[in-house]
Amino acid sequence: MTHPTNRAQAPTRRDFLAQTAAVTGAAAVISSLSGTPAQAAFKAPRAAGFTPVGPEEVIRMGVIGTGGMGTAHCDSICKLAAGGHEKVQIVALADVCDPRVENARSVCEQAQGIKVDTYRDYRQLLARKDIHCVLIASPEHWHADQAIDAIAAGKDVYLEKPMTLNLDDALRLRATCRNNPEAILQVGTQYMQLPKYHEARKMIAQGAIGKPVFSQTSYCRNSEKGEWLYYAIDPAWEPGKNLDWDAWCGPLGKAPWNPEIYARWRRYKKYSTGIIGDLLVHVMTPLMMALDQGWPVRVTAGGGHYIDKAMENHDQVNITVEFEKEHTMIVAGSTCNEVGLETLIRGHKGNIYLNARHCEMRPERIFVDKGVEPAKVECPDIGNDQDVHRLAWLKSVRTRQQPLANVELGTQIMVVVDLAARSMWDGHAYTFDPKTLKATRV
Repeated sequence: MTHPTNRAQAPTRRDFLAQTAAVTGAAAVISSLSGTPAQAAFKAPRAAGFTPVGPEEVIRMGVIGTGGMGTAHCDSICKLAAGGHEKVQIVALADVCDPRVENARSVCEQAQGIKVDTYRDYRQLLARKDIHCVLIASPEHWHADQAIDAIAAGKDVYLEKPMTLNLDDALRLRATCRNNPEAILQVGTQYMQLPKYHEARKMIAQGAIGKPVFSQTSYCRNSEKGEWLYYAIDPAWEPGKNLDWDAWCGPLGKAPWNPEIYARWRRYKKYSTGIIGDLLVHVMTPLMMALDQGWPVRVTAGGGHYIDKAMENHDQVNITVEFEKEHTMIVAGSTCNEVGLETLIRGHKGNIYLNARHCEMRPERIFVDKGVEPAKVECPDIGNDQDVHRLAWLKSVRTRQQPLANVELGTQIMVVVDLAARSMWDGHAYTFDPKTLKATRV
């Protein structure tokens, strides 16, 4: 892997490696990660410390990965700052692609009126002691390593979804966060801030619907020619000149240059779980938070390539998830039909409907005469929930309060994502043991 010299004056890669060696000197082997040899051998790093942000201090952040999503984050953060919602500045960017990082730099500098440094190697950004936190919007296969490196460097993290590419990566990241309990890590799943899910959680906790037994959700959309083809291929990309392709491949090993994969990696099995990790995590995460049914313990999935046969990942996905507290969730995902399932939680005594902005409970017929009353909570319109999610992370950075979309919930989601993807490809059911953190093919 090549990492050309950074464009800004900053600590060198040698400096960073020396710092990392000191930080990880006290790392402990996480013996509970016994699912695979890689997990068993992993040593969770211990950061030297996290720099607190003063009440009136500007949060100084970096962004790793400046493709479409990363640059959109840059634009949104700059607008939130300009609108007086938070004192924050994006001071550094890292990406293996020069045209992309230069475009993001232009966005940030024009909005903020300050110089923004750029790097090819994200490790040089992490080595800067003046940066409090980083937003990571790289492809899925880089999420775990970059987040672990960021925490080891004493940086708080906003990590784009899915939290990681696979379960092994999720367990390594979870072990790192547990070894650094003061670290702030928020996963960038949408809808987590919508009030209706929090009201549903209250209803369930108060016993309003009796035991929750069955839930459903979906993320379905359609396109004429295929999903994720709207990510354009730039003819200006030149590996070896303005793009470090080997660095992009990173943890998955070198591969021949392929602009289709670079621009549209969500379509390919090696680099993404497709619909499951890119879309379904948005709807599963808040629903699992509301249900509070513990770890997924059995996952099966089916579907296929029904319309977009050129895409390696599936264009139709149907998942069944069973939880340790005896609850079953069904999840539908599609990129070839936009009609999804109603978001609904079924309990023994009543049902919670969540398709609209509000949270409505309707009792089961047999319990109407036994005192179970219908209820509806009118939930406010919070506006752009992604902006609310970004601000929630920045508030956590400032206050040190752990976020809602934390690593524990993120790991539970990754159990579903990973085991569903495996089930889709090999046709087997999979179980997960929360005590040993082991997944087993049935």
